[in-house]
Amino acid sequence: MLHKRSVLRKPLLTEKVAAAQDAHNQFAFEVDPRANKIEIKRAVELKYEVSVLAVQTMNVRGKTKRLGRFEGRRSNWKKAIVTLKKGDMIELAQNV
Repeated sequence: MLHKRSVLRKPLLTEKVAAAQDAHNQFAFEVDPRANKIEIKRAVELKYEVSVLAVQTMNVRGKTKRLGRFEGRRSNWKKAIVTLKKGDMIELAQNV
């Protein structure tokens, strides 16, 4: 079992996530790849003091990148989309 503070790595702030925030009260986070949905739910509720209704997770594969003849790979990572109870809100960077 992971420590609750090490589960969430960073919030994801994209246009697609901003649209989901407005339409469905959903927020996205980059999380530890070993974390499960229960650990993610508890970590979000502890850190932001909100009620989580659902957690959806996906493993994102790292892209292969080239620079001339050299080829490298970005790291794989895990994304979690968290649906909050109606009326709850997370203040990440609303005025950016």
